[in-house]
Amino acid sequence: MKTKMTLTGIKIIKMFLFVAIVFSMTTASAQNSSEQPTLFERLGGTEGISSIVDDVVAAHLENPAIKAIFIPYKDQPERLAQIKKHLVDFFSAGSGGPVTYTGRDMPTTHRGMNISPAEYMAVMDDIMMVLGQHKIDDQSRKDVLFILWSLKGTIMGQ
Repeated sequence: MKTKMTLTGIKIIKMFLFVAIVFSMTTASAQNSSEQPTLFERLGGTEGISSIVDDVVAAHLENPAIKAIFIPYKDQPERLAQIKKHLVDFFSAGSGGPVTYTGRDMPTTHRGMNISPAEYMAVMDDIMMVLGQHKIDDQSRKDVLFILWSLKGTIMGQ
């Protein structure tokens, strides 16, 4: 008897495989050369990533393409702080930092939001803009862009 896997199950498996690949690439890179900093380190560690997340959320709140998604959290400071902490942990863990992400997976987090390709691009644009403002080097911005692009299938249209 064959077991039929749901589409959501497949998406979750793909997301975990992606995160495992990113972790292994980051770990392998760090092991190959102790002089080569991890993406986590190139983004400024926990402090740098926290500052980037703060600025990205501020940019999302001003971006006409996506601010409606984020505006309700302005009146919920505890919830907004929790979201920012999850974002910091997610980016820290995914960039090779000594952090364990304990939040929900991407499909669950974005379920019911039905994020369009245009909205996803607006989010990516905000992130890339903020990385530029923080003077993050080109290779690190490309690495972040790669991660963001590979996550789109687990976020869009959920």
